[in-house]
Amino acid sequence: MLNQTVLVIASQGVLYFAAGLVAVQMLSKEIGYFFGHRLAQRRENPGEGVSVVVGGMLGLLAFVLALTLSFSSARFQERREGTLAEANAIGTAWLQAQAIGHPRGAEIARLLETYTVQRRDFVRADHGSPVLAETTQRTNALQSEIWGHVTAIVRERPDPVASSLMNALNTAFDMGTAERFAFSTTLPPQLFWLLIGMGAISMAALGFQLGLRQKPLRLLTLLLLCMWSATMTVILDMGSARIGNVRISTQALDWTIEGFQGGVTIPPAPGR
Repeated sequence: MLNQTVLVIASQGVLYFAAGLVAVQMLSKEIGYFFGHRLAQRRENPGEGVSVVVGGMLGLLAFVLALTLSFSSARFQERREGTLAEANAIGTAWLQAQAIGHPRGAEIARLLETYTVQRRDFVRADHGSPVLAETTQRTNALQSEIWGHVTAIVRERPDPVASSLMNALNTAFDMGTAERFAFSTTLPPQLFWLLIGMGAISMAALGFQLGLRQKPLRLLTLLLLCMWSATMTVILDMGSARIGNVRISTQALDWTIEGFQGGVTIPPAPGR
């Protein structure tokens, strides 16, 4: 997990987090500028080779930035695909429960409708919200109840149709577990703090170089820091499932819930 302090700040609003990043990097740049400016006043041509080092540091920072962005994007895609796979699995299990022609099948279908709503609430829950624990508890209870019904069906009629329903429900529950794991996987804290640390050090080196040239360029530097901070904020937002504005859509689950409306209508046999 990321440092809880960072998560708490970010959960209050990504703008606060981005502003904090800008402030930290701007402070690092000003410290570097202070030492560079003092050195420039004491020596002649003190900046030989500094630009090469600073350029290398900024290039390495860009590489780490791209690496973390790729990692966060992969985590976001896992959660997105997991939600779609779970919605499809639930829909398949619901259809099989309706088609099995058993009183417990109708009850399983009804419970799956409630179960889908809980899964949607799980995806929508915010970081630290009590809704998250409630939906997890209700999901586990519904899984146990549904599995009890399908167990009774399989014991009563151990045929391929009952086995197919059991496999469909098992797949739906497995997809729920996979989705829960995907939401709990965040950006590794070591990688995140590496990015923050390298950003601060690189800005300090840039400030040192500007101090040697006695050109603060504060406005242009501020624009650069805003760009860096915006990118870092998006990386944290995508890498963390429940903070910020980059969220997984529940549209697939919404469509599944809409598909439950009206149940299943059995038409008359052709020719009758």
